[in-house]
Amino acid sequence: MKQILKLTLLCGVALSGFNMPSIAMEGKGLLDKDRFMLRARAIGIIADGDGVVSGTPLATDVDHAYTPELDITYFLTENIAAELIAATAEHSVSAGSDTIGDVWVLPPTLTLQYHFTPKEKFSPYVGAGVNYTMFYGEDAKGIATDIDVDGGVGFALQAGFDYWLNDKWGLNADVKYIDLDVDVKVNGGALRADDVDLNPWVIGVGVSYRF
Repeated sequence: MKQILKLTLLCGVALSGFNMPSIAMEGKGLLDKDRFMLRARAIGIIADGDGVVSGTPLATDVDHAYTPELDITYFLTENIAAELIAATAEHSVSAGSDTIGDVWVLPPTLTLQYHFTPKEKFSPYVGAGVNYTMFYGEDAKGIATDIDVDGGVGFALQAGFDYWLNDKWGLNADVKYIDLDVDVKVNGGALRADDVDLNPWVIGVGVSYRF
């Protein structure tokens, strides 16, 4: 996954140097007409889930998930923007070889981005910010009679690009890494795993619309 992020960044730097046709209205800057951007993506959430159930040799794990994502971006300047990202997905949690439950995750993320060439057809960007992940709809299974996952705060890194088809619509590819540790309690805390490394990579493709 680190190679994917590096490749995205390298592509952005390399391709931003090409003399691609401008999509801005002649005589006007980008902010004269567009400050907001909406995106819809299909994303894959590749989570680690590495941890250990206290007092046992059982290792924890979390499966991957795939879901839609929506976000809104506001340009503070022609190159700097803030993006709020929201999606929800269901993950299965396991200890050893046993699935102990399914959990829904809501991880709103706010990033501050730098867009290298916002007026060109190919517009790469990088970003960094903060994530707060909430867990809900826990459904215990197997040896578990109940399961509870505490919410957590982590930092987020982001890289991606838009390829604009016209003044309003474009295609988007995006990669995010979220550094996140959480605590998991099973059966009222009789079993628990602290500081489970979720650390998901979120990889998405979709469409962009600006207005």
